[in-house]
Amino acid sequence: MDLTSRLEPVLETARATATAVDAEGTFPAAAVDALRGSGLLGLTIPSELGGLGQGPEEFLDVIGALAGACGSTAMIYLMHVAAAMPVVNATPTAYPELASRMADGSMLGTLAFSERGSRSHFWAPMSQCEPVADGVALKADKSWVTSAGHADVYVISTRSAADPSGSDLYAVLGTDPGIKVAAPWSALGLRGNASSPMSIDTTVPEGARLGDPGAGFATMMSVVLPWFNLGNAGVTLGLAAAAVDAAVQHVSSARLEHLGSSLADLPTIRHRIGEAGVSLAAQRAYLRETARKISAPDDTTLLHVIGSRASANDAAITIIDEAMRVCGGAAFSKQLPLERYFRDARAGHVMAPTSDVLYDLYARALCGMELFA
Repeated sequence: MDLTSRLEPVLETARATATAVDAEGTFPAAAVDALRGSGLLGLTIPSELGGLGQGPEEFLDVIGALAGACGSTAMIYLMHVAAAMPVVNATPTAYPELASRMADGSMLGTLAFSERGSRSHFWAPMSQCEPVADGVALKADKSWVTSAGHADVYVISTRSAADPSGSDLYAVLGTDPGIKVAAPWSALGLRGNASSPMSIDTTVPEGARLGDPGAGFATMMSVVLPWFNLGNAGVTLGLAAAAVDAAVQHVSSARLEHLGSSLADLPTIRHRIGEAGVSLAAQRAYLRETARKISAPDDTTLLHVIGSRASANDAAITIIDEAMRVCGGAAFSKQLPLERYFRDARAGHVMAPTSDVLYDLYARALCGMELFA
């Protein structure tokens, strides 16, 4: 089965439920169930582990299409992939089948990195872990955990017990005791992705750790950051592309009856559509090149990973704003899906690391400074 055949039923379900998911702020269970059955949760997991063995470019195609159908579903998918890739890279010995189960749809994953104490500096957890007789005691208060209460496995970060200046990553199962959603999710956009704060007070096997003690930071930078930034930018550009498509359809069909013309006959309207389309094409090209860099890393890969996401997040907001303006009052109302895209896209550049942090990191790299001092 090709990717299109796997994806189309998911998109059909996501489109059918997106309005209600947004209006009610409910988790898109039907779309996520469709993802579980599609094989796409294993898109980037190697075939020898039961996945589809696809790369960053295919990931961009899938997540962009998902975003155009339902932004919340796309973000849930992004966080699953961002959690699956470090599991593939350093499979926890206590759960040797975890990657395969994340591939076959039986386990939905997510990340639990962000904390109030370090905020958008997600690479600097304040939470603690401590060796105990039956494993490792984890105590953490995490913020912005997508799929909170719905995920089957959470990849969480803590300070390393072996090296307090380092960090560790652990796979925590949703069925483990002491895993709690701390508050309900209510937001401007992405209203169905259940990005609630969570409290974690549990004991896991020592083998639940991903990789060696103190290796968490390296895994976050070399594995999680590239896939998360690529997917985050893919979501916002998917929303922007859907906005341009909706705007073109509206201005082509909306009539100025007294003039016998459509909105698209106005040069000012076409100018804004043209600007939005060119900007979208440029951002897509930059992001596609970033995907290639992730597939075949070189000395410029990190700059691409940082810069393309910051650029895409900012450009998407401008593109969708242009789409809103050409559609006038119809865009401001719920007659068109544009106002949902407008709200959903604003989440991209406040997710850690935020756009401001990304621009600072990019400048540090250009200036030859240490990035994460």
